[in-house]
This record gives sequence, C-alpha cells and structure tokens, in this order.
Amino acid sequence: QVQLVESGGGLVQPGGSLRLSCAASGSIFSIVLMAWSPQPPGRQRELVAQITGGGSANYADSVKGRFTISRDNAKNTVYLQMNSLKPEDTDVYMCYMVVASMRDNYSASWGQGTQVTVSS
Repeated sequence: QVQLVESGGGLVQPGGSLRLSCAASGSIFSIVLMAWSPQPPGRQRELVAQITGGGSANYADSVKGRFTISRDNAKNTVYLQMNSLKPEDTDVYMCYMVVASMRDNYSASWGQGTQVTVSS
C-alpha cells in the first residue's frame, strides 16, 4: 500500500507561480510513473504532466511551456512547478503514482489533492 500527500497549493494572482509537492510513503521499491491531474469543470480528469522514474516527461498542450514536472526518486517525491498561472488553471490538483513494491509487483495510487486558485 502506498499513500500520497500533496502540498503547495494556494491562492495566487494571474501570472504568478506555485510549486506543488507530492510525497509517497509505503512499500516502494521503485517508481514507475508520477503525474499530476486536475479536475476541470465539465471535463473528465486528465493527466496534465507525467514523468517516468527515469525522468522522461510529457505534458498536455494546455500547460506546455508553463508547468514543469520533476521528481526526486530518493525521496519518493514528485513536484509540479506552475508558472504563468491563468484563472483557468484553478482546480484541485491530485498526485498520481505508479510504483513497484517488488519485482513485477505494481500498484497505482491517487492523493487527496491540493487546491490551486488563480484569481485577482
């Protein structure tokens, strides 16, 4: 079992920045995939930023050039640097992580989410 705890959300003005963190605890042998997902109103939750344990990153078009995902495998932590924030970025951002607790034994977990509000 793996538990994820997010932090770093808050209220910022348009154009501002936030840095979200997600720390994983539990039985973790290696990290396979880490990601962040908002829940846009009227839309299904999607992964806007993903990164593999090896550091290969992928982004949704809406956040390319503004958000940067990174990881610290030694700390079992994933970060989301959010720059040039827009009001439409406002949402609850949830951390998603796929880990291997042992060889060929994988599990996927979601965090509770951290609120990001972009407003004047």
